[in-house]
Amino acid sequence: MRKIYTGIDLGSYGIKIVVLEYVHGKFHVLAATNVRSKGIKNSLIVDMDEACLSLLRAKKNIEEMLGVTLDQAIVTVPSDGIHFDIVSGEVSLDAEKMIDAKEINAVLHEAALGNIQDDNELITIVPISFHIDDGEGLRDPKGLMGNKLTTKAVITTIPKYFLKQTISLLKMCNIEAIDVSFSSLGDYYSARNKDMDKEVTALINIGYDTTSVSIFNKGIMIKTEKIEEGSKVIDQDIMKTYQVKKSVARFLKENFAVSNTRYADANDRMEVETKDQTKISIGQLEISEMVERRIVELLKLAKKQINILTNREISYIIITGGISELAGFQYVVENIFDRRAATMNIDTMGARSNIYSSALGIIKYFYAKLELRGKSYSMMSDKQADDLVSTQKRMTGSTNESIISKVFGYFSGD
Repeated sequence: MRKIYTGIDLGSYGIKIVVLEYVHGKFHVLAATNVRSKGIKNSLIVDMDEACLSLLRAKKNIEEMLGVTLDQAIVTVPSDGIHFDIVSGEVSLDAEKMIDAKEINAVLHEAALGNIQDDNELITIVPISFHIDDGEGLRDPKGLMGNKLTTKAVITTIPKYFLKQTISLLKMCNIEAIDVSFSSLGDYYSARNKDMDKEVTALINIGYDTTSVSIFNKGIMIKTEKIEEGSKVIDQDIMKTYQVKKSVARFLKENFAVSNTRYADANDRMEVETKDQTKISIGQLEISEMVERRIVELLKLAKKQINILTNREISYIIITGGISELAGFQYVVENIFDRRAATMNIDTMGARSNIYSSALGIIKYFYAKLELRGKSYSMMSDKQADDLVSTQKRMTGSTNESIISKVFGYFSGD
């Protein structure tokens, strides 16, 4: 069975969908799209019909790329009202039987049981450690034997209303939500490495309406907070300064400005039209000064929030979000923080942009969860996978499978 997964990130500025295939120990992008979202503000669904139309546009893009119907996905949910709890569970083990996925699932179930408030829904349960009898902590006890299995884990819950909204939106668009996750968790799994899983990491995502700051201890999200400012303030500054429409301001921010003036060309200018249809010329240096000033403010707010959330020593600070794609962003980051801080660098072929960090990462988190629980799953049926191969053959104009593999960056049929 081909292991194919779809991740949907419902953002205020854009809805991102990524489809990955897991082959030979690596993820490969089959399709990715980013569609301007409406009906979503501050990561919350404020207009179900508008949000559905946006999601359907993104869904149509993916289906046209793949030639198959997208009907299952993992999706991000808002972290508003998020609640963290450390819980524990215990199960007795059958004599002379090795621990497998059944026992792991049972002990995690016991840990969550009775620890979720009536008006909340469980989103994640992440084991801190497992113990066999009174032994030392383990990350994965599968294959070992004993009389008793215990676990300590972190559970995260959110108000039922927010989860219900997200599930309803996907249902309106004929998509089944196989799993739900937080954007911050996706960002972490996009940046994750073995060293980060041993230390404390702060993750900053500068979104359009808001900026999220999350703290991870040894790979487990323990705190998160939202700052009510995002890259939208840059659009507003450009609109006010140059009296241009919102669409023009966004274009200038994303395609002309840079995030640090040392990367700006003092001689580079762009002619645009104001709201009253007057043509003006804008210099890259002057607009970049404005953009840099706002980015510095946002990063300083995030730095302050990190200090509020934890007094632990931070080993890694990772910054992502669409604005982090601007030239010179890392230089600004190092001026505000230090060498521990780094801009995320999504270099996955087919989705080479930090805007996809959450959508990519929630798939990687989902796969890691499946591995721990000893499960295998694909979000496409065998028939859909066969149709996908047929589409690829048509697009390449060849039935040579090795050519198809090179074009799409993965090994077909594995």
